[in-house]
Amino acid sequence: MDISETLEYIRTYNYTYKHEDLSRVRELLHKLGDPDRNLRFVHVAGTNGKGSTCAMLASILRKAGYRTGLFTSPHILRYNERMQIDGVQISDDDLVSATEKVRSVLDLTDDKVNLFEMTMCTALVWFAEKKADIVVFEVGLGGLLDGTNVIDVPEVAVITNIGLDHTEILGNTLQEIAWQKAAIIKAGGTAVVYRGPQEVEEVFENRCREVNARLVKADFDSISEGDADIYGQTFDAEGMHGIHIPLAGEHQKKNTAVAICAARALADNGWHITEKDIRSGLEDTVWPVRFEVVSRDPLFIIDGGHNPQCAEAVRDSLISLIPSGTRIVYLMGILADKDFTDVIKILGSVSGEFVTVTPDSHRALDAAELAGHIEESGFTAIPCPSVEAGIETALQLADGGVVCCVGSLYLAGDVRRHFSPVLGFDRTAQEEEHNGKSTPLLQ
Repeated sequence: MDISETLEYIRTYNYTYKHEDLSRVRELLHKLGDPDRNLRFVHVAGTNGKGSTCAMLASILRKAGYRTGLFTSPHILRYNERMQIDGVQISDDDLVSATEKVRSVLDLTDDKVNLFEMTMCTALVWFAEKKADIVVFEVGLGGLLDGTNVIDVPEVAVITNIGLDHTEILGNTLQEIAWQKAAIIKAGGTAVVYRGPQEVEEVFENRCREVNARLVKADFDSISEGDADIYGQTFDAEGMHGIHIPLAGEHQKKNTAVAICAARALADNGWHITEKDIRSGLEDTVWPVRFEVVSRDPLFIIDGGHNPQCAEAVRDSLISLIPSGTRIVYLMGILADKDFTDVIKILGSVSGEFVTVTPDSHRALDAAELAGHIEESGFTAIPCPSVEAGIETALQLADGGVVCCVGSLYLAGDVRRHFSPVLGFDRTAQEEEHNGKSTPLLQ
């Protein structure tokens, strides 16, 4: 296979099955030589913030001198983003090679795994071949039956903010969802958790008692107000003064506290990580489409948030970082299975002007239908036939104010691609992969 054939194979791989355990994933990895058994992991679950926290931890580990793998999903511009070593995406040649190894095994078995698990196994093959010292491993969905949970006891299990998302799979209460995610905490391990409601923390406490794991809770009371703008912020947290992160939003301070605790837990477990490594790693963190400024004049912000908690974070960031009286227009596209009613109400408390588009996903809510829901909520909405038309309409409507793109990582990727010449990306390579992305590649 060449890269085009590989991406087409991935795009059209659509095997699904009802999970009862992780035996199929374990069997596939065994036939691949058990690459996970030669790796060590930081395992990260959570509803919101797990991607940002993964990026912070990977950056810290790189600064500490470790050859660091990073596995995340979904991608924003290119499939290769999902697996990286030391901040460098897997090359096309390596992606072809690793995918072919996984495919050669899958072609000989009837009990195939799903797309996410196939992708994850591909990443593990590559990480093992490249001899990564440690892999920051992001859970895809939930925890208990997520493919990533096939690994043995991680160096540290990290659980970020818990919210109501994927309730049809994970449960209808915060406790039920927390229970699913707590399954990544394994016997004798170490768990670092984001502070939350008492009923959520009790789930983690009970899990740690059951499996005799050490529990560390981030100290949000240690976080200072600090200085912030749309490009980043400086503050105190976890006893460290003057921390700088290039990520905007009050919620990122809490993610930072979790990352600091996780790095210190790794140090307690024998990894050589200094406070200097932590500070430097946080300062150099790169994580796109999280309240990211992609154009300064006019000001255009992208956030891939897609649930009420994410919407609250966007709302709070706009209130605190955008001068009062500035005109704000939302460019919005969302998936039909998300809680878009509450997202609309939360965002509408800051601005009632929306431009809607249809994200590139078979699960997308049609732009006209979304506009109808927005107008039913008492706000104004203009549906557009394409992302390009939506960007142009939003900019015209904002008239020198701010455009904030929200609602879906699929939409965020397309909008970021529009600004790619400014951001310095290889547009041709992105569009080659994007041409076949009508089917979502993960959950």
